[in-house]
Amino acid sequence: MKNDEITLRSEDFAKWYTDVVSAAKLSSYSSVKGCTVLEPNGYAIWERMQSILDSMFKKSGHQNVYMPVLIPENLLKKEGELINGFAPECAWITEGGKNTLEERYAFRPTSETLFSDYYSKNVKTYRDLPKLYNQWCNVIRWEKETRPFLRSREFLWQEGHTAHSTSEEAEAETHRMLDTYKEFFEKYLAIPVITGKKTEKEKFAGAEYTLTIEALMQNGVSLQSATSHYFGQKFSRAYNIKFVNKDNEFDYAYQTSWGSSTRMIGALIMAHSDDRGLVLPPKIAPKQVVIIPVKNDEKLISICEHISESLESKGIISYIDYSDKSAGYKFAEAEVNGIPIRIEVGLRDLERNEITLVRRDNLEKQTINLNDVINAVMQQLDKMQEDMYNKALNNLNEKTYNAKNLDEVKEIMENHPGFVNAYWCGNEECELKMKEIKGTKSRCIIESEDYEEEKCVVCNKKAKHKVVWGIQY
Repeated sequence: MKNDEITLRSEDFAKWYTDVVSAAKLSSYSSVKGCTVLEPNGYAIWERMQSILDSMFKKSGHQNVYMPVLIPENLLKKEGELINGFAPECAWITEGGKNTLEERYAFRPTSETLFSDYYSKNVKTYRDLPKLYNQWCNVIRWEKETRPFLRSREFLWQEGHTAHSTSEEAEAETHRMLDTYKEFFEKYLAIPVITGKKTEKEKFAGAEYTLTIEALMQNGVSLQSATSHYFGQKFSRAYNIKFVNKDNEFDYAYQTSWGSSTRMIGALIMAHSDDRGLVLPPKIAPKQVVIIPVKNDEKLISICEHISESLESKGIISYIDYSDKSAGYKFAEAEVNGIPIRIEVGLRDLERNEITLVRRDNLEKQTINLNDVINAVMQQLDKMQEDMYNKALNNLNEKTYNAKNLDEVKEIMENHPGFVNAYWCGNEECELKMKEIKGTKSRCIIESEDYEEEKCVVCNKKAKHKVVWGIQY
């Protein structure tokens, strides 16, 4: 698919999204229903995300481990809320080879049970704590409706699972990891986010509370992008993670979990890309610069190689497009694949000791002296990262509204959807009433707000919380 065959966002945003995924060769449908193939371009983005996040986790003292992919049914059932929450999405294995298994095994939808089982055998005293573990793996959730990166029956993610000797330490971890995700989204993905606590109805099954990262896409639809959960002692009591504390008394460990997934690639696409294809922030792009010789000429190739080597020496990831295609085709391919900077090197330009530099986000062309190329590229990569964040921030600000009643919420969601700030009494019936408006859900509760004079957007009774509401993917 070429970039001129991509559906316009204004015509059909959902079709535009799948067109970009296909055109940029990020993912394709497989013969396994509900599962997709991550193609090289898509997996390269995931590897870049994984590398950066993994470094951030390790800097805060976390270690990587790996748990089994199968969970015995009896182990999964030990914590009632978890199994009830994931039962509709569990895939079960009932046969091994030619034999019927004595007990069913679930293909992991999440790994709280396995980590808790491990901790119950390896935590005996406060000196064994904290356990700051993370794993990179795949999970299976039997989704009814699937879409590349946003919902798939199998997807890749990281899931952190930690155990602590005090509630204060565990809660600090819960907030620390939320801040880590926020930094990653805003600094690397150039996506501004809002953060807060999920309502009781929307929190993770088995958690005392859930903190969330919420991003807004170009079309005003929200995307839950990462979550951090505080479990307290719910799992430690169910799985008997008992230890001797500093007072020489038995206590149960306090736990957390937190995670993000390949859904972040979907966020990148919908937050930044345009009608010509993928647009990637430079800090997350697997390839930051493409150098294109306009003709297959030895002199041009030599200059391209010199530029590439100079960029690499500065830590900039570049490549030369040596393919036997027309220059115009190479330009279009670089655009649809979202390469942040394109350098065009032609014979006429070299006669003037110049090259052409093109930024992917705004497609602006600049003529640069050959001696200034490296500095110009570094400056434009930084400027592009900043501009992309600010553009996404403007979208967030322009599509964030305040509403006092259901009529106002309905008008917003039906005509120009986005985040809606509205007060709520805390009653689940009112939360469900909001859902009747195009599936509007609570995204998160904003903390430290004064509600003394405010009324619930649904029932007009005294408000207990300020909530951000939105339509979700």
